Amino acid sequence: MARKVTPAPIAVHITALEMTAPPKQSLPVPVNVHTAILNAPDIPLAFYRFLYRQVGSRWHWVDRLRMDDATLTATLHDKRNSVTVLYVNGAPAGFFELLQIDADVVELTHFGLFEHALGLGIGKWFLLQTLYAAWTLGPKRVSVTTNNLDHPRALQLYQMFGFSPVGTEDAQLVPLSDAELLELAKRDCLPPA
Repeated sequence: MARKVTPAPIAVHITALEMTAPPKQSLPVPVNVHTAILNAPDIPLAFYRFLYRQVGSRWHWVDRLRMDDATLTATLHDKRNSVTVLYVNGAPAGFFELLQIDADVVELTHFGLFEHALGLGIGKWFLLQTLYAAWTLGPKRVSVTTNNLDHPRALQLYQMFGFSPVGTEDAQLVPLSDAELLELAKRDCLPPA
């Protein structure tokens, strides 16, 4: 019988940021790419997990992948939560997720691009569209967290658009095990019995 191997935890330094006014920047739509940004209010779990893995696998995103179907469904379909997908040249290229914590605070819980969308000059533009969407909800503050496992320029980019650090903490992240990855593949690739 094969022995279960649990991956070693990775040390994570987390930075919490917030902004208290909408961004003042304006960026043109990137040239030579066709983009569409579509809200996905009833996103299927398999599609969401696909987006989450495509964006987050290189940054060690694991939390939503460890949720069972019922918990993830409840999270995604909570009326305070919204998932919006970026398409580039007809294919999914990234997504963002917003959570309206209360009347005053909107949290940018997830944001990122697929690998094939990197280098097209759309990252800053897409983040700006994300922030516009967050501010249309009428908060007094928009919050986000990033960490040392994120894109090397993530913290700098958030600050460039008006976020300020408000706290830090250290944590441990346990990467997905081979068994968890296999279970994910089975769950999202096989039709229900």
